[in-house]
Amino acid sequence: MKDILPKIAETTRYLTSYEFNNIDTAIVLGTGLGSFLNHVDVIKSISYQEIPNFPEATVEFHKGNLILANLQGKKVIVLQGRFHYYEGYSMQEITFPIRVLGALGVKCLFLSNAAGGMNAGYKKGDLVLIEDHINQLPDNPLRGLNSPEFGNRFVDMSKPYDVRLNQLILNAGKELNIEIKKGVYVSVMGPNLETKAEYRFLRGIGADMVGMSTVPEVIVANHIGMACAAVSVITDECDPDNLQPVNIAEIIAVAGKADEKLSQIFLQALAEVG
Repeated sequence: MKDILPKIAETTRYLTSYEFNNIDTAIVLGTGLGSFLNHVDVIKSISYQEIPNFPEATVEFHKGNLILANLQGKKVIVLQGRFHYYEGYSMQEITFPIRVLGALGVKCLFLSNAAGGMNAGYKKGDLVLIEDHINQLPDNPLRGLNSPEFGNRFVDMSKPYDVRLNQLILNAGKELNIEIKKGVYVSVMGPNLETKAEYRFLRGIGADMVGMSTVPEVIVANHIGMACAAVSVITDECDPDNLQPVNIAEIIAVAGKADEKLSQIFLQALAEVG
C-alpha cells in the first residue's frame, strides 16, 4: 500500500504546476449536478485522463474534470464527477482524489449525490443534508493502510460530517428560502437499483436514503483530517409497497431540476467558509 504515497506526491506536483495548491475548499459534483459551474469563473479545467494516477470516469453522466475556479474572489477546486465501486475500481482508486486534495492543502470538502428516498417524508427533488451514514459497501478505503505515514488506522467516525459546515448549508437554505431536510445516507455497491425487500431492509437498519457513493470519500476525508459536509438530491421515491420502475434517465432528469437549488446552496455555503 506504500506505493500510494509516491503516486499522491506525483499527482500533487503535477497539479501544483497548474496552481491547484494552497486552496482550502473543494466540492464534488455528483450525478446530474453541474450548474454550480455556471456561477463561477473557471480558471483551469483538466480532464481526469490527463492527471497522473487518476482513474478514468466511466459513467456517461459524470464529466470527469478537475476544475480550478474563482468564487467571489475565493479559489475553489471542483471535481466534476467521481468514481464508484461498481465501475470496477478499488476503494484506494475511488478515494485517491480525496487524498490528493488533502496533499494540495484542502481543509473543507463539500459533496453532493443523487439518492433514492426511502423516508416517506421525502419527495422527488428534495435536498437532504446527510447527518450520518451507514456503510454497506463490501470494502473499506482504509483496509491495508497500516503504515504510520497514513496516520491513525482506527479513525473515529462519531461525527463524520462537520457541524460547522453543516450549519453553513442550513443557514444558506434559510437565507435562500430553500428547504433542506436531514437524514441518514446508506451507501451500497450497485449498479442495480434495490429490490422491495432490500428497501425494507435498508430502511429497517436506519437509513433514510440510499446511493452508491460518498461514504468512501467521507471516510478518507476523516482519516486525513478534512472537514466535510454532503447533500443528497432525492431522485426517486423508494416505497416498497408502491414501488414503480425507475430508469437512470428519469433519475438524471430529476437531479437536473434540483441542480440549480443545490448549486445556490453550495455557492453561498462555500463563500462563507473562510
